[in-house]
Amino acid sequence: MIRLENLSMDFRRRGKRKLVAKGINATFPSGRAVALLGRNGAGKSTLLKIIAGTMEPTAGRVVSSGTISWPVGFAGSFHPHLSGVQNARFVARIYGADSRALVDFVEDFAALGDHFRLPVSTYSAGMRSRLAFGVSMGLRFDTYLVDEVTSVGDAAFRAKSACVFRTRMEDAGAIVVSHSMIQVKELCDMGAVLENGDLTLYEDLDEAIAHHQRVMSTAA
Repeated sequence: MIRLENLSMDFRRRGKRKLVAKGINATFPSGRAVALLGRNGAGKSTLLKIIAGTMEPTAGRVVSSGTISWPVGFAGSFHPHLSGVQNARFVARIYGADSRALVDFVEDFAALGDHFRLPVSTYSAGMRSRLAFGVSMGLRFDTYLVDEVTSVGDAAFRAKSACVFRTRMEDAGAIVVSHSMIQVKELCDMGAVLENGDLTLYEDLDEAIAHHQRVMSTAA
């Protein structure tokens, strides 16, 4: 369970005020995969970072009854001068996981070949995302935060990513940001729409998608 209590977030970007959340009160139930929908720039990725604890809100708080992943696909925490193997081992130590098991999982899943043993600074953006998704899925969390990552790579890799994600969802929950409604319907069973700082949760995923499509149809 993840509960947002009077959560507010705003900041200035290029001299303009950016509003992400204004006094949001909402609960993401345990064991559910919730699609977080909204137009580009609504603040979905920022909200994921706040839930993950990597960004402080302006006001309010996030309360959780279980463990939460960092936003899957976010590779910003990897040390650029360490190899993919070394970064995976480092993350395993932080979370008290079996480093050998995590390295083996990531090596097989991310399919980076020889690059897995090269510095992350030499990786393309897609390779970093594959590494980040592999490391995230190789660890067990009660809730996974996923930001567009299953759209990375070719069709075979996307299918593999979706398969691993569904396996994790057998005993975990997720908050998923995706602009693909096909993907949302494949992966999620609830929805939420973020717009103008307000978050509306829907038990019925189709209702959330309909709300999102109305927002998109009126977006400038």
